[in-house]
Amino acid sequence: MEDFTNKKNLLILIQLRWLAVCGQVITMEVVHYMLGITLPLPSMAAVVLFLIALNIVALTRYRQLEEVTNFELMLELLLDVVALTIQLYLSGGASNPFISLYLLQVILAAVLLEAWSAWLVVAVSIGGFIALTFAHYPLNLPHGGPQDLFSLHVQGMFIGFFLAAFLVVLFLSRIQGNLRSREANLAALRQRALEEDHVVRLGLLASGAAHELGTPLATLSVILGDWQRMPALAGDPDLKREMAEMQAQLERCKAIVSGILLSAGDMRGEGTLRTTLAGFLDETVEEWRDSRNPAALDYTSVITDDVPIVSDTALKQVIFNVLDNALEASPAWIGVAAGRQGGNIVVTVSDAGPGFAPEMLKEFGKPYRSTKGRPGGGLGLYLVANVVRKLGGTVSARNGADGGASVTLALPVAALSPVPLPAGGAHER
Repeated sequence: MEDFTNKKNLLILIQLRWLAVCGQVITMEVVHYMLGITLPLPSMAAVVLFLIALNIVALTRYRQLEEVTNFELMLELLLDVVALTIQLYLSGGASNPFISLYLLQVILAAVLLEAWSAWLVVAVSIGGFIALTFAHYPLNLPHGGPQDLFSLHVQGMFIGFFLAAFLVVLFLSRIQGNLRSREANLAALRQRALEEDHVVRLGLLASGAAHELGTPLATLSVILGDWQRMPALAGDPDLKREMAEMQAQLERCKAIVSGILLSAGDMRGEGTLRTTLAGFLDETVEEWRDSRNPAALDYTSVITDDVPIVSDTALKQVIFNVLDNALEASPAWIGVAAGRQGGNIVVTVSDAGPGFAPEMLKEFGKPYRSTKGRPGGGLGLYLVANVVRKLGGTVSARNGADGGASVTLALPVAALSPVPLPAGGAHER
């Protein structure tokens, strides 16, 4: 985060240097040709060319580098101080009214750099100022009285003050904007860390609950199996049918517990499943349809470029959660559309319900943001948002123009691509 801010600050220094180049060229023209003060133009032009070359190099590095360090920013400022010192040496030394521009470099160093490097820039600037009081290129000033020369010096001081004040306000306001952006990003990262910690605790709770439920479910399965073998109960058709339904529901509970443990990292003997993108989505939607029995489910898949992926239980649960929310809001109809957009798989779940409240859309994916009015409301979409974010994707929601709502999941296909698996540790599908 700090390096990204430094990169934006480097761009500000580049822009400031372009202004300095333009300002120096204009000042040299005015002083030499309009005021009649002879300047060593070839030497001063060489410094301007050096600044132009330095800016071209800095701009190239800005475009190529992902990160900019404090040392690089310090080096940029030190080169600017050296160039300013040479220009002042060639134009009167410490008596040059533009010597106040040293203060601009010091202010930029204080804002942009770490303390030690800022003090180094201060020391170099002070050293340059002191050196200019003893050594400088003599100027051939136009003939005139002391009053004329003093008036000319005051005018130069005013122009130097104006430039320094203008540039300080202009660029420090932009630098402050970069700092505010960095603080906002840091606050977002802290919030994300808190949310991820919350998710971890929820995962531990779910894993613990699943382990605890495993024993009573196994006991119920054994007892129910004994009942099915008892002649007195097996001979009653109604009881037999009800026990079969109980057995089916018990198996579903065990499958849910296994899914929770698998998502939490406890494999329980099940290996990673390899499938294809279209096959995974088709199977997931069909499994949800069989377990929920919605009144109407329109499923459209336009995935023509099918690719192999690893079946992700957590992703399957994400799709289940979105479908469950849609079913609760719209029992009469649900629409599911899947397709590819570039390197992403995009799944949109639509419903014909009342839609999301405006405040829900603003805080979509935040925990406990729900209008259902029950404990734990909003956790489903919160977990959806976090799992999708972990996979490098995005989740968004919107209300339809004619009613209803839709939730769109966009995931990079690369995040689901198969990875080399240990021998014997996976089932192929």
